[in-house]
Amino acid sequence: MNFHTQQPIEELAGSLKRWFSNDLGKDLLETEQQVLDQLLPGLYGVHLAQIGVDPTIDLASKSAVAHAFIVYHQLELGMQPNSLIAQNAELPLEHNSVDVVLLHHSLDFAASPHQVLREAARVLRPGGHLLIVNFNPVSWWGISRLWTRKSKAPIWQKAHFISHYRLVDWIKLLELTELKTTSDYFLPSYESSNVRRKFGKLQGLGRKYLSRFGAINIILARKDVGGMTAIHPEKTGKRFIRLPVAEPATRGQARESR
Repeated sequence: MNFHTQQPIEELAGSLKRWFSNDLGKDLLETEQQVLDQLLPGLYGVHLAQIGVDPTIDLASKSAVAHAFIVYHQLELGMQPNSLIAQNAELPLEHNSVDVVLLHHSLDFAASPHQVLREAARVLRPGGHLLIVNFNPVSWWGISRLWTRKSKAPIWQKAHFISHYRLVDWIKLLELTELKTTSDYFLPSYESSNVRRKFGKLQGLGRKYLSRFGAINIILARKDVGGMTAIHPEKTGKRFIRLPVAEPATRGQARESR
């Protein structure tokens, strides 16, 4: 799959923060939060890393993990005090050190989505969980991109819109197992809340009959890689009993012939 050339996140950051603070962005974010609030309480551990496009949004408030922190590429006003300044594709974290990684639209707006996902899998400990929130190309939102002029396209249409099947392939290659995928938000992408209210019934109908075609997909995966245990020879080594071996008769005959 060839991705379109993505602008650096430094150039998109301001527009993304403004979009998530407007009416449509808040509405979508509220739905994402509702789904995450159902999934996060069942995930345990010590460290949770949220890697997203807005460092002022804390999506892990319902998590049972003791230490949650946000990763962002630059210092911003309103950031959580325990935030980490780093690039999504180059995390300054040790291998197998994080229990839960939450990718909030970070794959949608990355120059190399696969590298961001690979870094998330690298820092995730065996048995840890990965949550991916991304736009769904098989949705009203994904289809609406086809007739929107690029010059007038809103910031969310600049996302990669990676398909669920492609992401699952990547997850399997990184030795992760998909546990659950939830698709939600079935309202059209009109900026006006008054217009969206006219389609209010679509939300209930979509959840019941079109559960795979919501504007967003939230994938829950687990890292099923066994940890390595050091083997100590002095504890596991076995002593072999040496048995006397009879000398072959032919060897004695050869000596006599000499």
